[in-house]
Amino acid sequence: MKKLLALSLTVASLGFFAPAAEAKTAEASGTPAVTIAASTVAPQWQNQRRRRQNRRVRVVTQARLVRVGRRVFRETYQVTYLPNGRTQTRLISRVRVR
Repeated sequence: MKKLLALSLTVASLGFFAPAAEAKTAEASGTPAVTIAASTVAPQWQNQRRRRQNRRVRVVTQARLVRVGRRVFRETYQVTYLPNGRTQTRLISRVRVR
């Protein structure tokens, strides 16, 4: 209920303030018109290139308890997270706990 009320108030406030902001033309304000070239805006692909440079291989060691019948083992794994989204899992050790 609170979300619905907040959403309706937000939409209502936009309805009040949006028509109040009038766009003045350059001729009406007395200043000469200036056009801004579209090349000043950075293309999308440049941002994506910067993000990919920070991707590295991450190696994490994890342990878990595994039950096999009546026995309980602690298995230690090495998980490698590759830049392309794949993971490689390697069992390092298996020790009987109980």
